[in-house]
Amino acid sequence: MDSIKTEQRIAPVECTIPKDDGTLASFVGFRVQHDNARGPMKGGIRYHPEVDPDEVNALAQLMTWKTAVANIPYGGAKGGIGCDPGELSISELERLTRVFTQKIHDLIGVHTDVPAPDMGTNPQTMAWILDEYSKFHGYSPAVVTGKPVDLGGSLGRDAATGRGVLFATQALLAEYGKSISDQRFVIQGFGNVGSWAAQLISENGGKIVAVSDITGALKNSKGLDIQRLLKHSQENRGIKGFDGGDPVDPNSLLVEDCDVLIPAALGGVINRENANEIKAKFIIEAANHPTDPEADEILSKKGVIILPDILANSGGVTVSYFEWVQNIQGFMWDEEKVNNELKTYMTKGFKNVKEMCKTHNCDLRMGAFTLGVNRVARATVLRGWEA
Repeated sequence: MDSIKTEQRIAPVECTIPKDDGTLASFVGFRVQHDNARGPMKGGIRYHPEVDPDEVNALAQLMTWKTAVANIPYGGAKGGIGCDPGELSISELERLTRVFTQKIHDLIGVHTDVPAPDMGTNPQTMAWILDEYSKFHGYSPAVVTGKPVDLGGSLGRDAATGRGVLFATQALLAEYGKSISDQRFVIQGFGNVGSWAAQLISENGGKIVAVSDITGALKNSKGLDIQRLLKHSQENRGIKGFDGGDPVDPNSLLVEDCDVLIPAALGGVINRENANEIKAKFIIEAANHPTDPEADEILSKKGVIILPDILANSGGVTVSYFEWVQNIQGFMWDEEKVNNELKTYMTKGFKNVKEMCKTHNCDLRMGAFTLGVNRVARATVLRGWEA
């Protein structure tokens, strides 16, 4: 079944804009669309100087399996523009986003391909895409998710990925007769996902003994005061200088003594160099592909239980689906309903993966991918696309 292995379309576009100083600047953007057997394609748009087509292709495919595992009616896509958003003014970013939307407006759509924020983009970026797209197609709030609430964004979307990590962790620990409150956690990454996961785990009684971000790393064996740390991080643009923990080498954070390790930043951080030294009994992959295949094998032999990214961090795309549903219905949910529905989807997703593991006698990662690929393949056959 070759159709589910390869992307359907890679659309590169050149985006030329006038800069604030009157000079012209050109940037290359593109949209990769992988599969739509189960529904419209779904995936983020990233603004980064090293937007790599190969990585974006891989992430588009990952979205196909992630939405299938979450059992939401989407396929996978991804896109971006090769630019450094930090070097562009707000008005330049707006012009760039609008030109990019003009170039891809006939590729995306409410029932075709629904973008969302990713690295270097945010709700404001989605608002510009919505507005520009609506000039061509009429007001269409469901064309993007992750929008500002004032333009039809969903309540609870900011916290969704981190909250999904909490629910997935609760489901995994319950399988082993444990709960959040009797575990010690290390969280690598204190951005949107990591900080929300830390806050929610702490509120549920979990002891967070170490965290890191791009400014440094901290540990406190008695548990960090997460509310104070959040306030410090917001005021100082990072955790560096926080007086409630001892500074440690960020490179050693992953091998700190803990029960549950949550990589919530970059891919590939758990590798053959550090896998043998990891002391955690459970790893929850809040980041995309944080564990490389060699490390996966080493950790498996050590008996470490890994909850794979396509399940663990699917809370964001699940609430994006809820946002899309609300926009199509023209009826907004309150935050309690969003969070309750998210818990239902995350818990059921874990249960379905566990059943697949029992059927095929495999680990959680293989169980999740088997579940996702099977669902996409079944939809492909049912639609008559493959004999």
